[in-house]
Order: sequence, then C-alpha cells, then structure tokens
Amino acid sequence: MSLSPSSGGAAAVAILILTPVLFSTNPVIGRAAVESTGPWTLAFLRWALAAAVLLPLAAPALRRHSATLAAEWSWLVGLGALGMLICGGGLYTALQTTTATNATLIYTTSPLAILVLERVLRGRPIRRREAAGIVLALVGVVVLVSRGSLDRLTGLDFRLGDLLTLGCAVSWAVYTVILRRPRLAGLPALALFVTVATAGAALLAPLMVLETMSTGTFPASGTQWLSIGGLVALASVAAFLGYQASVRLAGPAVTGMMMYLMPVSGVAMAVVFLGEDPGVAVLAGSVLVIGGLVTATAPIDRLRSALARRS
Repeated sequence: MSLSPSSGGAAAVAILILTPVLFSTNPVIGRAAVESTGPWTLAFLRWALAAAVLLPLAAPALRRHSATLAAEWSWLVGLGALGMLICGGGLYTALQTTTATNATLIYTTSPLAILVLERVLRGRPIRRREAAGIVLALVGVVVLVSRGSLDRLTGLDFRLGDLLTLGCAVSWAVYTVILRRPRLAGLPALALFVTVATAGAALLAPLMVLETMSTGTFPASGTQWLSIGGLVALASVAAFLGYQASVRLAGPAVTGMMMYLMPVSGVAMAVVFLGEDPGVAVLAGSVLVIGGLVTATAPIDRLRSALARRS
C-alpha cells in the first residue's frame, strides 16, 4: 500500500486516523450535551441538521434513484427508527445514567451482534475465532455493567444507561444487516444516508415536541448550540464524509481495521474532556471488549489481500 506524502498518502493517513476519532465524539459530546438538552431534542436536531447540510451534495443521486427510494420507503423508515430514533434519542437517554466511557465500549460491540444476527437470519456459520471473540467481548461487557462487582452481578444491580446502550448496540446491528439488502446496498451511500437521516428526524420530531412541551425548554444558550453543532459537524457530517473518503483512498479492509480506534479514542476523550475516571474494572472491561472485537471481526484475509494489491 502506497501512502507516501508525495502521492497524497499523508492526507490519506490523516483521514484514516481522524475518521474513527470523529465517530467516537458522539458519546462524549452527547454525555455533556444531555446535561442541559433533552435526549430526543438533541437527536432530532442532530439528524435534521445533518440531513439538511448534506442534502445539496446528495440531491443529484436522490433524483436519479427516486424510484428505488420510493419503492423501499418502508425499509428506509425502519432504518430511520433503528439508526436515528433508537440509536439517537435512545443512546442520549442512556447517557443520562451512564458514562461516555461505558457507552463507547458497550456500543462498539455491535459488530459482534451482527455476526450473531447473520447466523440466525441467514445461516452464516460462526467461525471459532469469531466465537472466541464474541465470548471475550461479552465477558468484558459483563465486567463493565457490573462495574467489576460480583454482588452487583448476582443482584442484577446494573445501570439503566448501560442496559439501554446495549439495546442500542443491538439496534445498530439490525440496522447494518438491513442495509445489506440488495436494493439498498445498490444505492449511493450519500443518498441513502440523507434519506434515512430525514426519515429518522421525522420520527423523532413528535418526541422532540412532547419533550419540549413537558420540560418547557428548548436549546437557547450558546453552549447548548455549540454541543449540537459539534454533533452535527463532527459526529455526523465529517464522520460520514471521512468514512466514504477512507474507503475510496485505502479500501474497505484497511478502513475497517482503522475503525478499531473508535473505542480507544472515545475512552481517551471521555477521560480528557469529561474528567471520567475509568477505574480498574473499566480498564479490564476495555481490554476484554476491544480484544474480543478485534479477535472476532478483524478482516485479516481481506487486509492481507488489500495490502498485497496496493504494494
């Protein structure tokens, strides 16, 4: 693989490293933002504004593929519910009662849930390496949600936010499996993303209105809008565009490997910017979750092929 500065490789490396960092800003910014902004309002504004920002770029593809998008409307609404409603408002609700560190680590187990779903729904066999990784990561999740305490584990004394985050991880896994439907997979990524984000914002709108009416508040301060802007600009628009650029520059195998930086960068930002103290239990859970994730999902064969083609 050629990534020399003279061939534009320095920029490619920067994009590959920065993209997972951008994705991991979501739970960190979200944890700070839910202190003053309702979770459903936060999710609605994030996805509505992200869709609006990307709409001009997606407009030509949306026109070309309008017939397919119309025919697949029910699946697109379902994706909006899974990816933006549950994994948006649901995750921000979870962040009211858990740390950004725990949310980052638990949420990154969604690729393992994808392996299980593909086994259940499509009969795809789970290899021994994948099974070992799933078990390892699940042990890590148990350590995280029990906070390393056997009494909490046996007494089922878990944080609600941790359990909600686990539900969001499963929801994102279902979202990803649906995205692999042939007609959806054949659509341009940007057009599909904008459509699903718009559908998700439409589903979130009534909940945002109810939340605003019940609390009598709506984001008004500069700090609140700075957090919302961060979620839109960094965790949504820049992260999506960075991912697409990474795939074009380095291929899906290398890009997939780089995404393992997400939990590492997310935990680091939670410590630096939120002052979270991971503690021994969280550090142990982190090692188990990240180790299990890499063991189960690292595309070793595809990575070797990609490196050989680009060398």
